[in-house]
Amino acid sequence: MKIITRVAQWLFVACLPVMILTGSIAWAVNSGWLYTAGFEKYDVADSLAENGLPVTRADLKQVASGFIRYFNSGDEYIHLTIPVRGQAVELFNQDEIIHFKDVKGLFRLDYGVLLVTFLYCAGFTAVVMFRRKYRLLARDLAIGGGVTLGIIALLGIGIAFDFDNLFYEFHLISFSNQFWSAEGNMLLLFPGGFWYDMAVYVILFAAGLALVLGGVGGVYLWRARRKDKRARGNPSAVKPA
Repeated sequence: MKIITRVAQWLFVACLPVMILTGSIAWAVNSGWLYTAGFEKYDVADSLAENGLPVTRADLKQVASGFIRYFNSGDEYIHLTIPVRGQAVELFNQDEIIHFKDVKGLFRLDYGVLLVTFLYCAGFTAVVMFRRKYRLLARDLAIGGGVTLGIIALLGIGIAFDFDNLFYEFHLISFSNQFWSAEGNMLLLFPGGFWYDMAVYVILFAAGLALVLGGVGGVYLWRARRKDKRARGNPSAVKPA
């Protein structure tokens, strides 16, 4: 029984960082503000206008909503248009459309991993709470939060010092074709700086989640140890569960 409990604990500690990171990516994918803030920061409207496609902020807001809707829909291919002089103009060429299908596949994989790890962590938490093993759960939360922060620190260092190379290698590993390098409005909408900012937001969001979850566990352990000390000084005190 102890072996099963120990294995379940380590699985929880392993799943927690994965759940936090995939959850942070899912949050970024579905955050319309991140899209529109990036479009504005990198003057996407001006870049598209110089490329013969005049757009407004309202148009770009619709584009952001269109991406979120597509990534969460059953549609195989993305279909986004921009109104130009009363006519709907396709935003992406065929190569770009195929690439976004591949991107959607990665996001769906992220959703799947998030769901599996969340269900395990939730189930583990429910069982431990039912058995009133609060210290065990607190300790695993503290350890899992610490592991997550360690992973985030490594990712942060890589992003800070060599983001371009990491981003390039990520594409080589993640995609089986070269459509990710297709030239068109895709590169104007999403310049390199956009993805750098997105990566920073993801790790900051993940760090916040790790600090909250790990902090809850750490604070509980700290308070439990203080109660233990008082109980040793006062034999009549009741030791916490």
